[in-house]
Amino acid sequence: MMMSSLRLLLIPLVLYALHAPLGKSACVEVDSDTEAVAGSGFKLGCISCKMRGEVEARATVSWYFVPKGESEFSPIYVYDPSQQQPPSILDERFVDRLDWNGSKNTVDVQDGSIYILNVTFNDTGTFRCYFDRWLTYPNYEFQTNATKDINLKVVPRATRGLASILSEIMMYVSIIGLQLWLVVEMVYCYRKIAAAGEEALRESAAEYVAIASESKDSCAGVQVAE
Repeated sequence: MMMSSLRLLLIPLVLYALHAPLGKSACVEVDSDTEAVAGSGFKLGCISCKMRGEVEARATVSWYFVPKGESEFSPIYVYDPSQQQPPSILDERFVDRLDWNGSKNTVDVQDGSIYILNVTFNDTGTFRCYFDRWLTYPNYEFQTNATKDINLKVVPRATRGLASILSEIMMYVSIIGLQLWLVVEMVYCYRKIAAAGEEALRESAAEYVAIASESKDSCAGVQVAE
């Protein structure tokens, strides 16, 4: 009876799982990397998640750039999926060097990342990602926006981060600690085995002496009887 009731409870859950929309993963706002290597490509990450995932929305993404030492942002890139047109590169310094690397095949853009080809030292500065989003409710639309800044540093070669160095140090410390622990265990086991061997030898010697004494006594008793 209990098993039948359990099956009845599980059937709606299974049907819901089968009919649930697939491919909708959770949105997580991860900060972009900030160090690029000259001559290579680099992803400028920019993610802006909706507070209510079930609400339909459409969004446009605009990128701006201000070189190091300057104070005025210039528009460099616009992505508007509702226009059904290729993204617009607005700055001649980035012509043929920017590519869309964010959400695709949807107007509900939450990942507005772009990719820089052939990074140069002139790309050092601050990139600004601007989301313009319209949330669609039954009777009205609500507009929101979000801004994220990325301070990009261009270096001649890749450098190791502090986290990588610390993790490697911890790995070597762990290996050395494990080896020391194994040495201590081996010494302990060797001493224990050696002590057990000595004890066994003493017991064997005592047994031999006892047997020899018994044999001697037996022999003496036989001689007296004769």
